Amino acid sequence: MTKQKHGIKPLFDYVLVKPLNQSQTTASGIVLPDSAKEKPQVGQVMAVGPGVYDDGKLVPMQVKVGQKVLYKKWGGNEVKVGREEWMILEQKDILAIVE
Repeated sequence: MTKQKHGIKPLFDYVLVKPLNQSQTTASGIVLPDSAKEKPQVGQVMAVGPGVYDDGKLVPMQVKVGQKVLYKKWGGNEVKVGREEWMILEQKDILAIVE
C-alpha cells in the first residue's frame, strides 16, 4: 500500500473526495463571487476505507482512488486538507462514477 500525501486514511466505508472546481464565470462571462457559487457535486476520490462488514461478510468498496464521482449535494462532512476543503463521505452518499 502506498503512503498518502494527505495523511488521511478513511475507516469502514468512508471515502475522501477532493471536490473539482466549478466554473468561475457564467456562460455570458459574468464572474461569480464565492458566495454565489453552488457547492460542487463532482470530485476525485483521494482515499477509500477498507469496506464494512454486514452479517459477517466484508462488503467491498465500489470506488477506487483516482476515479471521478458524483455525490449527494448535502452528503458528507467537509475536512480541511492543507489549505483546501475536501469531503469525507459514506460510500452510500456517492451516486455515480463519472467516466
